[in-house]
Amino acid sequence: MSDKRITVVGGGAWGTALAIQAVRTGADVELVLRDRALAERIDTSGENDVYLPGIKLPEALRATVAIDGLRESSAVLLVTPAQHLRSTLSKLAPHWPETLPAIICAKGIEKKTGALMAQVVNETLGDVPLAVLSGPTFAQEVAKGLPAAITLACSDRNLGKDLVELIGTSAFRPYFSTDVVGVEVAGAIKNVLAIASGVVAGLELGDNARAALITRGLAEMSRLAVAMGGRIETMMGLAGLGDLTLTCTGTLSRNYTFGFALGQGSKAEDILAERRSVTEGVHTAASITAVASKYGIEMPICSAVDQVANHDADLRSTINALLQRPFRDELETGK
Repeated sequence: MSDKRITVVGGGAWGTALAIQAVRTGADVELVLRDRALAERIDTSGENDVYLPGIKLPEALRATVAIDGLRESSAVLLVTPAQHLRSTLSKLAPHWPETLPAIICAKGIEKKTGALMAQVVNETLGDVPLAVLSGPTFAQEVAKGLPAAITLACSDRNLGKDLVELIGTSAFRPYFSTDVVGVEVAGAIKNVLAIASGVVAGLELGDNARAALITRGLAEMSRLAVAMGGRIETMMGLAGLGDLTLTCTGTLSRNYTFGFALGQGSKAEDILAERRSVTEGVHTAASITAVASKYGIEMPICSAVDQVANHDADLRSTINALLQRPFRDELETGK
């Protein structure tokens, strides 16, 4: 038995990949799922055939639906979809020791409240030790052990350094930051921008357009992050530009492929109906308008994604409206 134990809550592709990575650190690892049948199948077959098919899971990884093992854990990785995090934590709260660190691995903004995930944790678990893990990582590649770098943000520097050591390996390299807000905002908004990038590809608007979209999208992300208390430097790092570049160019991104299908003429509701995995950018796009308005920030690309993905706006008309916006100074930092 290892002297450290890591619990991963959420049995989707990313949760499963992080559980595999946690085993590589030498920890005893428990993967907590809602689906009892899937948990039993994972333990029997050694594969998550629903969310991460074709990847052999290590024997040391145990799948379960039980949540009574939290008190023995060194840390808990929260990998449930952003819109379900509050309900999941409400069930975990009675079992959660006040000294147990929560590492948020979900990316998004809560649709009903406009809250970032750290706020959701604070409201459900109280003042527990907290960190955020975010950056340019596709689940399939992490599961295979391919090299990756990621940001771990924590306001407590000593705790953050300990968590980096807890989950890091030579091929999975966490870089420490104290900018929790900036990392969260970047992780949420890049999913929305990835949808827009997929649309550009689906409509065959060209590489010039995609490069422009990524750059102007980064400007939108930066404006909101700074307004909410994040740091501009974070937007240039792994959690910002790194993750944005990956999800706006990589076909393994659910948000990018959703946008691509939109660009090819499919309806949003039809694309989502065919998917088992959550496309977080759709939900976050719906939250952006209210959050941006609250802080007085203009985010035309994210707003356009919301209109198309959530309100069935005409795609071509929406793009034309973006292209007809007034010219502006590139480095303008106002609203």
